[in-house]
Amino acid sequence: MDDKIWTKLKISLRKSIGENNFNNWLSPINFSYVDEDMAVFTVPTNFLGNYVSQNWGELITEQISSENNKISRIRFEVDTKSNNFGDPQPSAPAQVNFQKDNELASAQLDKRFTFDAFVVGKPNELAHAAARRVAEGDDVSFNPLFLYGGVGLGKTHLMHAIAWELSNRRPDINVLYLSAEQFMYRFVQALRERKMMDFKQLFRSVDILMVDDVQFIAGKGSTQEEFFHTFNALVDQNKQIIISGDRAPGEIKDLEDRIKSRLQSGLVVDLHPTDYELRLGILQSKVERQKQQYPELSIDGNVLEFLALRISTNVRVLEGALTRLFAFASLIGRHITLEVAQDCLAGVLRASERKITVEEIQRKVSEHYNIRLSDMIGPKRLRTYARPRQIAMFLSKQLTSRSLPEIGRRFGGRDHTTVMHGVRRIEELRAQDGQIAEDLEMLRRALEA
Repeated sequence: MDDKIWTKLKISLRKSIGENNFNNWLSPINFSYVDEDMAVFTVPTNFLGNYVSQNWGELITEQISSENNKISRIRFEVDTKSNNFGDPQPSAPAQVNFQKDNELASAQLDKRFTFDAFVVGKPNELAHAAARRVAEGDDVSFNPLFLYGGVGLGKTHLMHAIAWELSNRRPDINVLYLSAEQFMYRFVQALRERKMMDFKQLFRSVDILMVDDVQFIAGKGSTQEEFFHTFNALVDQNKQIIISGDRAPGEIKDLEDRIKSRLQSGLVVDLHPTDYELRLGILQSKVERQKQQYPELSIDGNVLEFLALRISTNVRVLEGALTRLFAFASLIGRHITLEVAQDCLAGVLRASERKITVEEIQRKVSEHYNIRLSDMIGPKRLRTYARPRQIAMFLSKQLTSRSLPEIGRRFGGRDHTTVMHGVRRIEELRAQDGQIAEDLEMLRRALEA
């Protein structure tokens, strides 16, 4: 057996397995040498060699034997001298390349985001406990772990904390942390550079895969498909997957149903909006750090209480306000009083006045009428769902600044005329039906509380 025979066989194999399969899988393979009854080939990655062996190993062996009856076996070895997907690269085993990519992905971890720095309260205690369990690295009964919640509630903090804890506890395992956007970027890059095998090996060789902001891949068909196959491959190998998103899997628009189903198969945990006590606890922990930087400054206790009460929507805004306040007090050389805080943070306080969202209205209305949020937003026209839907549309028009087309889009992509009809219908019923009027008033008070 020599290169000429292998070249001849490749023509036959191309016809047997098809053009696409040949170009993607067999084209990068080169004949190396014969060892007794075994033909040895070089491949760019172990993954490619294993895949070819499983799918076409018998066919290749059979065709080689027809040319040389002394050969009855084949073997694939990783070529460390060149990269068959492009220009020659420095000599390095495939696993080393993976480690470099892994380090690149994990280099974005923020040293501030650890479990020690995470303030636990009632709204986030379940999410924290679940993250801790996964970070301990023992056998976990749920896979994947899906964390979701609004902006600034601690999703990314917990993701980083898990990665840090795992890397400290078990430095021998491969932990890959990246955003869904980075996943898509790497996927597109692999397609462009014809390095899909390297991509597949990277993502399917990890021990723990962590993907932040999974809603980013919604509507991106090819990326979703690759994510789906990667997800299945890792679960089949009992590898842990941790995902975060800005809403529950079932509520992510344009995300394929099969992916939603997989994400819902594990533990789905909601990080609820922070309450007053939790916000105060976060401020107290941050003040200790600020005092290390500004030891000459002191702060009145009622300032923290004031900030915890007034800035309620976003923890990042809350922390930023405290940082700004200490920097301001340091520059003007004044003790931090309530008056100083009001002057310094006037703009922040105005912007942080409670704003009711359409999503919040939808959630409150669905809870009040004991129906699923997906049914209220969905296409069902039963009165059980249609009336709460119209009430939610009415409240969205009354309590938010959203236009009718914007409200319609948040109700399953409905036309603005549908929203207009729903609003008018509730206005009529409010005057005729005392129960409707009572429900509206109760919901309005609950939302404005």
